[in-house]
Amino acid sequence: MSIKNLLIEMKNMSELMVDLAYSAVLFNSKAAAEEVITLENEVNAMNYEIKKESLVAARSYEDAEKLTALIEIAEAAESMANAAKDLADLVITGFKPHPVFKMVMEESDKSIVRVTIDDSSELANNTLGDLLLVNRTGMRVIAIRRGVSWIYGPDKNTMLLANDVLILKGTDEGAELLEKLASGACSFEDIPEELEDEE
Repeated sequence: MSIKNLLIEMKNMSELMVDLAYSAVLFNSKAAAEEVITLENEVNAMNYEIKKESLVAARSYEDAEKLTALIEIAEAAESMANAAKDLADLVITGFKPHPVFKMVMEESDKSIVRVTIDDSSELANNTLGDLLLVNRTGMRVIAIRRGVSWIYGPDKNTMLLANDVLILKGTDEGAELLEKLASGACSFEDIPEELEDEE
């Protein structure tokens, strides 16, 4: 894998880890915390690969200077991953968050919510690509719990099923809408046009 692709993977993975780590603490999910730790090992391995590829690619002092900047970006992404792991470790060791933490999460500019898809919901039996949740609601699915297993970093081809538990991140308005959509209390036709226009 090229340095460019490795950096893309590291960037995406470190962002996912931060979201998952906060979700793990907020919902006291050891499964999500364990996934953060697994991902952290992958990020560390990718950072090591970037260093190796940079050493091989450097053919002059000028090359080395340019590649050093990329190595520093990779190091920063790994630092984010390490910080997410620190949060995940709290959950695994049995840490119980103070009520203030939940208040902080609720008052932040991005909400993290958990919803369960009802049989009657329009979300059931559709892919994320078909639903266009980010565009229509401002909410992004971080992870899906299906029975005892988890799907992390779902993509446009991921199918949502009834009884799936979704962990999502987005706006307060979008969070309220997703809860209604997931429960079957409203449909996409009920989405205010101004909400879709803003995204």
